Amino acid sequence: MKERELSERCRCGDRAAWRELYDRYGGRLLALCLRYAGDRAAAEDLMHDAFLKIVGSIDRFAYRGPGSLRAWIERVTINLAIEQLRRKGRMPMQSIEAAAEQLPAEEHEPTAEAVDAIPQERLLQLIAELPEGYRTVFNLYCLDGCSHREIAAMLRINEKSSSSQLARARALLAARIRDYYNKKEKP
Repeated sequence: MKERELSERCRCGDRAAWRELYDRYGGRLLALCLRYAGDRAAAEDLMHDAFLKIVGSIDRFAYRGPGSLRAWIERVTINLAIEQLRRKGRMPMQSIEAAAEQLPAEEHEPTAEAVDAIPQERLLQLIAELPEGYRTVFNLYCLDGCSHREIAAMLRINEKSSSSQLARARALLAARIRDYYNKKEKP
């Protein structure tokens, strides 16, 4: 079934269409939720809440061509993840002091080839282990393609804070990737 037909059938309350929507996008949504939640149990809760939000707001979806349904579902999920962070009083910003303690001595970032050689599951785990603020900005910028201006608006921070959180996230992730390779090379 094509996206347009799927969205229309969901809008009409067709249970088979909702099942297909879940089957088609559920795995991707869970992966997205894992990136923001940091652990599987929280990610599953977030995915459940996101799917309920999608069901309740399908009338607001406007088909704009192939891929627009998936993009809309992902945007709803990301917005919900950020909303939950705010509601829990866990605004995702690390203090300068906390950041200074976690960052390693300045070294070069690993090459793209080195990062590509890490199993995807392990790389996602390294990202999930980042402090919440770093992880949120990293996900929004690097994986979801948001600009610092968009991130600042979503998180209600200034653009420079977004930029500095990203720089710190990259530095910490680079250190963890180096650690991964150092441990891998030792017998």
